[in-house]
Amino acid sequence: ASDGVIIPMQCEYYALEGLAALMNTVEQIRETINPKLEISGILRTMYDPRNSLTRDVSDELQEYFGEQLYKVAIPRNVRLAEAPSHGMSALHYDKASKGAIAYLALAGEIVRKNKAAAKKADLAEA
Repeated sequence: ASDGVIIPMQCEYYALEGLAALMNTVEQIRETINPKLEISGILRTMYDPRNSLTRDVSDELQEYFGEQLYKVAIPRNVRLAEAPSHGMSALHYDKASKGAIAYLALAGEIVRKNKAAAKKADLAEA
């Protein structure tokens, strides 16, 4: 049903351990069901740059995934956490919150990456 997976990644130690298991699952799906399945990107969530563990995990993700790691990171944000309890998306709940702005930036980054990949594919066909 899909040719790409975006993996949201909380910047904490146990999430990093779980990422290895998820990568194995993606590989098994690729080998058995969907050979076109790729990891479209890794999205850092609940990101707090003041926390040294967050920075360490982020550095490891950057080292291992390189260009697959989205530049945008979704910050820890109270307004973002409150939105679901009100039955609303972050954009509808508080479009000016740091979390909502980060998700808009992520959407822009995804669109730009997809356009660049499509352009690259067109050039390869020509």
